[in-house]
Order: sequence, then structure tokens, then C-alpha cells
Amino acid sequence: MNTRLYTNGVLKEKRQVKRGGVTDRRQILQLFGDGDRALIAADVAEVRRIYAADYVQYDKRGAAHTRQELIRMLTSGEIQFLSMRSTGRRIRMLRDDVAIVHGSEEDEIEQGGRRLRVNYIYMDVVRKRDGKWQIVASQLAKRDDDEP
Repeated sequence: MNTRLYTNGVLKEKRQVKRGGVTDRRQILQLFGDGDRALIAADVAEVRRIYAADYVQYDKRGAAHTRQELIRMLTSGEIQFLSMRSTGRRIRMLRDDVAIVHGSEEDEIEQGGRRLRVNYIYMDVVRKRDGKWQIVASQLAKRDDDEP
């Protein structure tokens, strides 16, 4: 977007750049799609690429979990993601290298020998490091669709 400014009768154009260009937003959306596929496949290499080494997730009870704990749960079979369906996702760019992603999901998991449907909302912080986006933090909350 260009803004036209007149100073002393002389036209000067000032170029305005919108924070978080289309490319960054596409990369973030791709990151989340890749993340869903990596969790379903229990693909450790992809989990390491997508989730930062200092990643921390707070679950609906407020307990903190690291990337290493996530990998352990996936590889041990403690949890298995059978399907993941995004029901909403909004990206809010804070800086050129930091964004917040608000979203909601309906997942089907297997845990403790039981198949469960899990509905939740989340807020993730993503950061661009060395030119690549990674998820650095997550906060999950249970979504109760039965409440008015």
C-alpha cells in the first residue's frame, strides 16, 4: 500500500509494508499442517523440526510438557493421534519473527487403551529462527460445546 504525501507542494510517496506478509502466513499455516501430520505419524524428525528445542506446552490442567516429553509419549505409544481436524485458525503477527496462532481442533486419539475424541482450543506462539518458523509455546483449553 502506498500513501501519497505532499510536502511544500511536492508529491512524495511513502511505501507502507504490512507486518507478516503473505509468505510468512502461508509458512505458518504449512507448519501447522505439517505438525498435524507429524503427530499422527509419530515422526520424530518432523516433530523436532516443527517444535523448538525449548518448546513448552501447558495442558488444560496447567501442567507443563516439553518437546522431549511429547516425543517420548509419541514413541512409547502412550498417546497416538489417529486424526486431527482444525476447526479454526487465526494468525496474529506481533513482529516479523513472532506470531500468535489461535485455533481449535477436534482430534481422535488413543490413550491408555481407549479411543477418545478431544475438542480443545489453543494459543500457540511461533517464532522465526534462522529463517524458519517453529512452535515455541502452546496453551490448551478444553472446549465444552455443550455449554450455552
